[in-house]
Amino acid sequence: MAVARKILRKIFRIIRFAVFFFFITTIFVTIIYRFIRPPITPLQLIRVAEQMSDGEKISMKRKWVKLENISPQMLRAVIASEDNNFQKHHGIDVEAVKKARELNKKRKRKLGASTISQQTAKNVFLWPDRTWLRKGLEVYFTGLIEIFWGKRRIMEVYLNVIEMGDGIYGVEMAAQKFFHKSAKNLSQHEAALIAAVLPNPRRWSPANPSSYIMRRQQHIIKVMGQIGKVEF
Repeated sequence: MAVARKILRKIFRIIRFAVFFFFITTIFVTIIYRFIRPPITPLQLIRVAEQMSDGEKISMKRKWVKLENISPQMLRAVIASEDNNFQKHHGIDVEAVKKARELNKKRKRKLGASTISQQTAKNVFLWPDRTWLRKGLEVYFTGLIEIFWGKRRIMEVYLNVIEMGDGIYGVEMAAQKFFHKSAKNLSQHEAALIAAVLPNPRRWSPANPSSYIMRRQQHIIKVMGQIGKVEF
């Protein structure tokens, strides 16, 4: 019995240390990323591994730009497309989650309710998965970036790390690739077209939009008009 108690105490100490280490390191890294750009994301690493596995040339095109060097139209477009209440919620849009649950009872194709904050947390810190573990960690990291980053920094990181095509990350590279201009000079229609493909940027492209993407673009433009000016 004494030996068993010693083993249990040792296990509990290890678990306690692991939990403490996890919280300290994740909080530390989150604070650091408030001031410096994330060097690479898990999704980018996964895409590189996939390219290597398929015998393809490694491609990772990205260029970090500050938020003031991104067209305000692009900010409005992603809010209109991905998260209408971005400026109001604290990371999780509870009303959107409830609405999605009700609609999904009647739909085969399930709707998501992830906010821009949640997507940013997932992109920067986690891997693409649908397990409860990953979703739980997503909520945790979403809380951290809402506390330590604020909306302006969340939007800046989001627009710089999102996947925009095969080996293309961030709106600056998307603007250069698809419209041959800087993200700072994107028009309303161009910004809405980029936002329209975000649900699946490896399937759809702003350079060759389908009729479905064109309809999404028009809907996004309509919502952009309702949102108005975005201020942080």
